[in-house]
Amino acid sequence: MHPYRKPLTAAALAAALLLTTACTTGDDGPADRASGPEHGAGAPALAAVGELPVKGRAPRTGYERDAFGRAWADVDRNGCGTRDDILKRDLSEVAFKDGDCKIASGTLVDDPYTGRRVTFVRGRSKVDIDHVVALSDAWQKGAQKWGGDKRLRFANDPLNLLAVDSAANRRKGDGDAATWLPPNKEYRCAYVARQVAVKRKYGLWVTRAEQDAMRRVLDRCPDQRLP
Repeated sequence: MHPYRKPLTAAALAAALLLTTACTTGDDGPADRASGPEHGAGAPALAAVGELPVKGRAPRTGYERDAFGRAWADVDRNGCGTRDDILKRDLSEVAFKDGDCKIASGTLVDDPYTGRRVTFVRGRSKVDIDHVVALSDAWQKGAQKWGGDKRLRFANDPLNLLAVDSAANRRKGDGDAATWLPPNKEYRCAYVARQVAVKRKYGLWVTRAEQDAMRRVLDRCPDQRLP
């Protein structure tokens, strides 16, 4: 025993047990994984790939966008929809319309998917908000078993959202790492690391081909960390 560490009292042990019980999951399936240097942000991405469960892709049967709740809901209750929150986070030179929520215009200075500069103008935008792990992909790899609240959180989680070039996003579709990677090769390590972080957080699985593709990318950048 450490010379300065006192043994836990019975009361402290009971409190720890209650805390552990409170963290178990309900009807939404696996709990989001803990954060921290070993388990969350900052963990080595390449090692984390090996911790993802590997299964075959489930059928897409029953998937629809509405299964993940109303698009761009204000889940953090800050008065702004998620889409505008992400635009505010990722764009530069932002101008607002009707207050401080609706983004009227801005510039995606360095689009992660193409490396290009992209202008955003509300109503005729060339900027999309991409689900890094596509909703359809998530549906086929575990999300079909979740409750509605967890799917809503997933669809609006900033960890899984990026402002990107709309044309590149539409070429991606619902592809995973085995079928689509950003044309901007300099961003591939960060992109795959973000996919790993999202799937790890929500307990989603990967296919064998997807895991192999993730490893091929991250083998080139072994120091890449989870976002």
